[in-house]
Amino acid sequence: MTDDFSRDEARRAGLPQGPLVLVVDDDPAIREWVLEGLSMSGFRAAEAADGHAALKQAAALNPDVILMDLQLPDIDGWEVMRQLKRDPRTARVRVIAMTGFSMDGAARQRARECGCDAFVAKPCLPETIALEIRLVLQSDALPPIDSSELPE
Repeated sequence: MTDDFSRDEARRAGLPQGPLVLVVDDDPAIREWVLEGLSMSGFRAAEAADGHAALKQAAALNPDVILMDLQLPDIDGWEVMRQLKRDPRTARVRVIAMTGFSMDGAARQRARECGCDAFVAKPCLPETIALEIRLVLQSDALPPIDSSELPE
């Protein structure tokens, strides 16, 4: 894991230097698989196993993107996204929802209202995750967020 390294330190150590992605999933096997795929795709990566750890890591690390499982054991991903978007330190971090459940139109709309920028379905190929991250990072600047409009 490279979250303790600056990009210069990572380059000198031969580690990935790309954007920092925080992977949030309660399944250690999924986290490890995603982290390995991100590293192979040139991303730096950090991890969190639950919602509380995700909020703490996001505030401390200021990641470029958060890959968020929606079904977490303590605070679900929906609430984590709401809290991230209400916190000025993390309000502009891009969030990609990662779920094994079908995301119909209503669920996608709910996720967008909570602050989700994109979606990936589990299981998926590491290349799919890397592509989605790149697309989110390349999209236009985020509009200002009015946290009073976030759903409760």
